[in-house]
Amino acid sequence: MTIEPGRAGVSQGAAGLGPPRPSAVLELLKPITWFPPMWAFACGVVSSAVGILDHWGVALVGVVLAGPLVCAMSQAVNDWFDREVDAINEPNRPIPSGRIPGRWGLYIAIAWTVLSLLVAATLGRWVFVAAILGVSMAWAYSAPPLRLKLNGWWGNAACGFSYEGLAWITGAAAMLGGALPPWPSILLALLYSVGAHGIMTLNDFKAIAGDSQMGVRSLPVQLGADGAAKAACLIMIIPQIVVIALLVAWDSPWRAAFVLALLIGQLAMMAKFLKAPVERAIWYSGFGVPLYVMGMMASAFAARMVA
Repeated sequence: MTIEPGRAGVSQGAAGLGPPRPSAVLELLKPITWFPPMWAFACGVVSSAVGILDHWGVALVGVVLAGPLVCAMSQAVNDWFDREVDAINEPNRPIPSGRIPGRWGLYIAIAWTVLSLLVAATLGRWVFVAAILGVSMAWAYSAPPLRLKLNGWWGNAACGFSYEGLAWITGAAAMLGGALPPWPSILLALLYSVGAHGIMTLNDFKAIAGDSQMGVRSLPVQLGADGAAKAACLIMIIPQIVVIALLVAWDSPWRAAFVLALLIGQLAMMAKFLKAPVERAIWYSGFGVPLYVMGMMASAFAARMVA
């Protein structure tokens, strides 16, 4: 079934074919989703051991690259290729409602992709390489033929790596003049990327019925709600245990103790989440995930000392 953008909710004639309003474009780009990669970029900045005040302009441009550009671009790409499903499930979104008419959703996604790469090119070679990888994964996640989002294992891995690990590495590389970050920073970025896979799974519990009908094999669809909840928790726990061990090995016992305390807090909330995962996934996202990201910053400071 093909549904032409503009035919659901608001007629094409009412919406018109001219440029969409800025408010509709901003809604398409979803500012609320920008925080995770911006935070991860900041962790990379801290881990680089470069003085932020001496390079505040680079840090500022990088934060914009991570959130309002690359992350926003990924949201536009996703909404364009989900427009037929959204016309059924969420017809009030900008594209199916007609507030972004015709092919403007695609044009915005392409424009933001080009703009992201142009900005990344000003921050050095490895930042540019990371940006190419990030935008490629965003298109692969949403667009056919790969459409990684159709499988929870692949799709959540792509999101977790892009939102956390890649943004972290980009932050460190930007502060180092575009050079490859030191191995402690890269290792932490990869570990927290793995854990972010579990965080991404939390978003899938609210759409189990719809995903089943549309052929989206999210982890709750594949494993059932209880199985997916257990998998998500384990995927979040194990990398943090490795991080704690690394912090001890790097002679940062106080930071290791801090991350351990944060993990204990998560474990207490996970026990409650596992009893009713569908009902409490959003609750855990709001209260448990912040403890996870606090540990990211504490670890970034430890990597700074190692570097």
